[in-house]
Amino acid sequence: MQEYSYRRTPIEERAVMVAEYIIGHNATVRQAAGQFGVSKSTVHKDVTERLLRINPALAAQARKILDINKSERHIRGGMATKDKYLRERHQLN
Repeated sequence: MQEYSYRRTPIEERAVMVAEYIIGHNATVRQAAGQFGVSKSTVHKDVTERLLRINPALAAQARKILDINKSERHIRGGMATKDKYLRERHQLN
C-alpha cells in the first residue's frame, strides 16, 4: 500500500512561519509583513484564512496576539504622534 504525504505549498509554509513569528515575537501585522516581505493584507489573510485550514490551533494562538495588538493600536498611534512632535520640538530648539 502506498503512503501519501501532504506537502504544503510555499504559501501554506509561509502562513505557518508568519504565525510562528507573530507568536514568538509578539509581533504586529506590520512587523510580520516587513519581516517576510509581503503586504499587511497578505499577513492578515495568511493568519486568519489560510492558517485556519492548515493548523487551527496555531491560527487561534496567532489570532489572540493580533486581537491584543488591534485593541492597543490607538495607544501606539498616540504615542507615535507624541514622539513625532517631541522630536520636531527638539529640532527647533
